[in-house]
Amino acid sequence: MAVQNSDVAVVGHFAIDSIRLRSRSAPFVVLGGSVTYVSFVTKRLDGKVSIISKVGGDFPEAYMWWLGKEGIDLSGVTKLANEQTTRFELGYSKDFSKRTLKLKSKVSPINVSDLPCSLSAKAVHIAPIAGEISYEVVERLKGCAEVLSLDPQGLLRRFGKTGNVTLRGQVDKRLFSLINIYKSSLDEISALTSHSDLESAVKAVHDFGVETVLVTLGAKGAVLSVKGTHYNIPPCSSRVFVDPTGAGDAFIGGFLTEYIRQKDSLWCTCVGSAAASMVVEGIGPTFFGKKEEIYQRARSVYEKGIKQ
Repeated sequence: MAVQNSDVAVVGHFAIDSIRLRSRSAPFVVLGGSVTYVSFVTKRLDGKVSIISKVGGDFPEAYMWWLGKEGIDLSGVTKLANEQTTRFELGYSKDFSKRTLKLKSKVSPINVSDLPCSLSAKAVHIAPIAGEISYEVVERLKGCAEVLSLDPQGLLRRFGKTGNVTLRGQVDKRLFSLINIYKSSLDEISALTSHSDLESAVKAVHDFGVETVLVTLGAKGAVLSVKGTHYNIPPCSSRVFVDPTGAGDAFIGGFLTEYIRQKDSLWCTCVGSAAASMVVEGIGPTFFGKKEEIYQRARSVYEKGIKQ
């Protein structure tokens, strides 16, 4: 397995998502997983991206063709013919304020032996969706990049007998001594730290040893905290709001791609916000906009002024 040198390498499972929206009687079945959204945004911003993942024998070749046509390096993707790809059912309330999530199938975890020996990237983003990444894998990835970022959503999730998903916050805290950047939603950081107050939750993650903390707040924007200094990032407006799936992943994709270019963290966060505002305008990973529009939206947020 040979993975080319990348700007961003993303590690985690692909998914096949069945998305139920109140506006439609039938679900949309689409390519999913954090690795998908992060990679597409990185490519939109002219970054080189590679994916390390596992899929089952049911994973459509059309998805592989699509990703390959986008210029995404898939040499780190393993297809297991006798297993099923990780699948989720997602359902949203009418105003998108609530989401239900159910795991339907799960492929084998990513192991240290699955990591390519030649992996080298400016940033590695760890993006589990169903507990598929261990401390040992992250420890190995630490030596592959200058920047290591983590979205712990898939480590926080616990799955009931019928696949229903809850957040319980039991994550190996040793992980945080390895990473430079943490990104999650408000619900996830609250579950992780047992703090309902955002400022206390962010401080707890800093106390774990993480320098940069990002918390996405949906329609309220985002919070950036660097070494304990907090910035409130205004939301970026979308033309329409169709499907919020993957918005947080688009956010970190935009942030990381600019961050490795030595850009100011405030600007990087605005690019992340702009990327998130684009992806919600389509179903699943079908709309990311053009680079020029992402930057235009980012500038509009940046120029509003950032509250400290």
